[in-house]
Amino acid sequence: MEHSRIGALKAGLVAIAMMTAGGCAVGPDYIPPPAPVPPAFKELKGWKIAEPLDTFDRGAWWSVYHDDVLDGLMRQVEVSNQNLAAADAAFRQAAAIVQQARAQLFPVFGLDYNAVRSHTGPAAAAAGSGSPGQAIGLAQTRTTVTLETTGSWDLDVWGKIRRTIESDVANAQASEADLANARLSAQTQLATAYFNMRAADSLQRILNESVANFKRTQKITENQYNQGTVARSDVVVAQTQVKTTEALEINVAIQRAQFEHAIAVLIGLPPAELTIKPKPLGTKVPTIPGTLPSLLLERRPDIAAAERRIQAQSALIGVTVAAYFPDISVSGFIGWVGNRAFPISVANEVWSIGGALSETLFDGGLRRAQVIAQEATYYQSVATYRQTVLTAFQQVEDQLVAQRVLAKQATAQNEAVTLSRKAVEIALNEYKAGTTSFTTVVTAQSTQLTNEQAALTVLQNRYLATVNLISALGGGWDTSDIPDYEMLRHWRGCISIRDTIVGNIPPEMPPCL
Repeated sequence: MEHSRIGALKAGLVAIAMMTAGGCAVGPDYIPPPAPVPPAFKELKGWKIAEPLDTFDRGAWWSVYHDDVLDGLMRQVEVSNQNLAAADAAFRQAAAIVQQARAQLFPVFGLDYNAVRSHTGPAAAAAGSGSPGQAIGLAQTRTTVTLETTGSWDLDVWGKIRRTIESDVANAQASEADLANARLSAQTQLATAYFNMRAADSLQRILNESVANFKRTQKITENQYNQGTVARSDVVVAQTQVKTTEALEINVAIQRAQFEHAIAVLIGLPPAELTIKPKPLGTKVPTIPGTLPSLLLERRPDIAAAERRIQAQSALIGVTVAAYFPDISVSGFIGWVGNRAFPISVANEVWSIGGALSETLFDGGLRRAQVIAQEATYYQSVATYRQTVLTAFQQVEDQLVAQRVLAKQATAQNEAVTLSRKAVEIALNEYKAGTTSFTTVVTAQSTQLTNEQAALTVLQNRYLATVNLISALGGGWDTSDIPDYEMLRHWRGCISIRDTIVGNIPPEMPPCL
């Protein structure tokens, strides 16, 4: 008989589970909104919708610069950058929230065990017997043991929990995209600081060479003055030129040190613990191919995050709509009561099972207002997504035009450097021959230094444009890196390699396997 009751109870639970699984999920089913995608990039002439193929290796995207120092620094960002560690923790929190929401789909079972030993004395027994004439009663000592298993289940008939899970999954995926965006941002900042530092190294070399050249010119003026062929003012002008350039050279050290400090912070180190040997900026700027406009939506983590948040808000509309329908739940218990430590027997059995239904009949328009507010939030997220897409295409176009124009400017500026060096050589020879004034030499040398600095600035900007273009194209990231529901479903908190290096790890957390 006991087995038949338990079997009936199991059959009832199975039927409820089937009813819940087959229940509808109210609210809109998510459809990705259209994005303002152009048919082609304005700055890529001859671009076709099917070509070129996106063959650029976007894993370690900085490898296109063929710089071992940069490569080593970039890999330290992955494990030691504190902003990245914070974004990683935020993603783990979002994944844990998915687990919490999913747990609501299942019933909750509990176990209660209560053992009480009580004693009633003779006088107390007589007083409680209800017989005033009885002077004394019988003392009683008894043991009461209660063993119960309880259970409750909120049935997700209208899909409120399932919509909540859908929203939490989308938010977790957006959080992972935020993590990728934080990683790309840190990498971009590091590459920018690195190339600025190398440009400072190159500028220091230019100024150092200029100081050496100006000192040679100063020596020439001093010899000419000693021979009585030039005025003392030529010597003073030459000395002034040397000291002015030396001051500029000293000042470059400030910029160089600050860029190095920025790199140290980006890789999670105090500035005092990082020293990078000087090295001039390279002269071969890599060419970064563009990608299809439609593929840009898959490359950019910020676009993916914005799109995922649309689905999260769409699902929350279903959560608010579900408030119109009654909440249905079942609960019950089965247990045993007796005077033994484990009174499990048919004679001591007690059980109960019941259902509850609650519905709000009047709320003054509260639920309607909540649905309208959630719909407005949804449309806000759609607008944010579309603006993110527009900004992404603007950034790509900006860097494409920067690459094209800077390449032309570099050609012209390099020719100006060559001509200015030739002008210095001619002016210096004419000055030695006494056919021109020292002012001509100083003007030519100043023009050469200005052109060399301008050429370095153009080269520096070309490097920064490639970094910004790679960043605008999404770096080495792709939407396939976003974890799906099954991955989040089996996700668990654990210590990553980054955690181990950063420190401050809760001792109870297991390592990631």
